Amino acid sequence: MKTQYGMAPLIRGTLIVLYLALVMPLPFMATGGLQLLLLIAVPLGLLLVLAITSEMVTVTPDGLALAHPPWCAWWLRRGWSLGWSEITNLTAVATSQGGRVYYLRSAKGSFLLPIRLASFPNFLAQLKDHTQLDISGIGRISPPWTYQLLALISGLLLIAELLTACFQGLGWQLDLA
Repeated sequence: MKTQYGMAPLIRGTLIVLYLALVMPLPFMATGGLQLLLLIAVPLGLLLVLAITSEMVTVTPDGLALAHPPWCAWWLRRGWSLGWSEITNLTAVATSQGGRVYYLRSAKGSFLLPIRLASFPNFLAQLKDHTQLDISGIGRISPPWTYQLLALISGLLLIAELLTACFQGLGWQLDLA
């Protein structure tokens, strides 16, 4: 049976809203020739964020693969696939922020274990069933509340920017001095 795991909606949505909150005002703040350049760059950047956050992990009885959907795979050439029998070990590596990431080891090399997946516990269970590797210490790199807080702050920032744009469109000005 084939199972596909995409990026967790909370993580993907947060990254998209954060991008929009950070860059949407830029074309309206720019002057001269930069404004046109930013009006083109912002949607292209959004397309890139959508592509990067659309990677999928596919688990089959033969192995697992990480890839992007066809609409963006041709230019995001990242991806890999491993047969279950090729996976020899799981190695933990400390991050500079004090967390841990894990690499699947094989004769082909080391491959970063995807951890920002929807249904991550189910993915880990399938990994354990097929490889018999010890997965007891594996968890998400960040607790969900960090993404929830970032999503809330990004959403509030985006709403404030949209309200500001609306008020300016109506000719209202807010004097904070």
